[in-house]
Amino acid sequence: MAAKFKIKRKGVGQMLRMPGMEAEMKRRAEVIKSVAVSLSPVDQNSPDPGHYKESWETDSTPRGGRRRDRATATVRNTAYYARWVEYGTEKVPAHHVLLRAAQIGGRNQ
Repeated sequence: MAAKFKIKRKGVGQMLRMPGMEAEMKRRAEVIKSVAVSLSPVDQNSPDPGHYKESWETDSTPRGGRRRDRATATVRNTAYYARWVEYGTEKVPAHHVLLRAAQIGGRNQ
């Protein structure tokens, strides 16, 4: 005889917001952040070499996602020129630091 399983949406929602779930999202974000720091380019000719590399940060929340119904964590770079490093410009090639960090960090977890 096959086992029956009935899912309760309320229970799934509670599970997705548990402190342990948020802690795991934060841990994964920290792994991606450490890879991003190691991949970050440093321009020795700039007025503040290493600023981009030092500007990585993470945060987490138990109420994230599109519907605010699950634990999430975010990795971001606060340097004002971070998007130009990530996506490039007409004169500077894209480095895709966060993209590569997420790909590599996702495998290292």
